[in-house]
Amino acid sequence: MRPDDANDEAVRAVAAELTLRENAAKAGNSGDLEAKLAANPKDHQTRYDLALALDAKGDREGAIEALLEIVRRERKWNEEAARKHLVTLFEAMGPTDPRTIAARRKLSSILFS
Repeated sequence: MRPDDANDEAVRAVAAELTLRENAAKAGNSGDLEAKLAANPKDHQTRYDLALALDAKGDREGAIEALLEIVRRERKWNEEAARKHLVTLFEAMGPTDPRTIAARRKLSSILFS
């Protein structure tokens, strides 16, 4: 990627989507992760892994909700990994995607409440 490409929205979207696909390759089984999370709802790593697994299955809305829940519960967890991953999702979906708009609104509400 050329340095000037970083300012191109389409290039950033493709780069973000590639990052998400790399992360998806590491995702576990969503059913197992949901069971583990039900046993311990405070397990942020499991919730984060579940978000990756949900996104890998095509459930981006579920992934967004799981990440927002981490931010709600413990904003600074793992050097703000959930918030940072949300930003990657937003870049992949694009700024005009209704899911991006709704999730950004929710994230702002959490961060600024």
